Amino acid sequence: MDDKKEKLARFGIATKGFVYCLIGVLTTMAAIGMGGKATGSSGALESIAGGTFGKILLGITVVGLLGYIFWRMIQAFEDPENKGSDFKGIARRTGYFFSGLFYGFLAFTAMEILMGSQSGGGSGSNETIVAKLLNQSFGQYLVGGLALVFFGKAIYQWYRAFSDKFKSKVKESGLDQKARDLLINSGKIGYISRGVVIAIIGYMTLRAAITASSSQAGSTKEAFHFIQNEFGTFLLILIAVGLFAYGVFMFVKARYRRMVSV
Repeated sequence: MDDKKEKLARFGIATKGFVYCLIGVLTTMAAIGMGGKATGSSGALESIAGGTFGKILLGITVVGLLGYIFWRMIQAFEDPENKGSDFKGIARRTGYFFSGLFYGFLAFTAMEILMGSQSGGGSGSNETIVAKLLNQSFGQYLVGGLALVFFGKAIYQWYRAFSDKFKSKVKESGLDQKARDLLINSGKIGYISRGVVIAIIGYMTLRAAITASSSQAGSTKEAFHFIQNEFGTFLLILIAVGLFAYGVFMFVKARYRRMVSV
């Protein structure tokens, strides 16, 4: 990968970290009554636009999101990390593709907010997707399948948190002990928190499949409300701090991860 492409990819990874840090900060502030709001990615983008120099910062964020999409598509199609073409490799690369697709929708949302045609917030893209699926033949089964995808992703996040492979990659990065400890600890906390949020989104999606009602589904924002209503504010704060830690993890990855040439 040439220098310009590598810088764009690193900037993209850092931008993902920035969005997660913002989600963590806004949700923590809302939970402790200091303003803010329990929100997902779209709401975080809206909050950027409303701040000082908001349009400029949001424009920079759009560029960063495009950089992250660029990196995910390289991982999916050019396979610089040699994931391979067996079942496991194809599954990983397909995951990279859909991750890039998700951040493509997020970048599009950011551009809509930037141009003033979208106010952010809303009911969440997951509810919209569920509503469309329920209108299809065997819609409830399709939504049930989507719920299983979320559950699988949640389990994978928890696996990453405790995986020796994750720790060994950090140890092989050539970082000093302090940086390695920061990367491992922030990554572990972040993966656990992401897994919890994704599992709850999966539960809400399964609930929508059983009831055949898209209003029962939800995205990150609704998952935060569910955590607070069912388990209390303290757990919501822990999850929000965990997502902030994941953002820190992405910042460190952006700086230190090895970019394999393609």
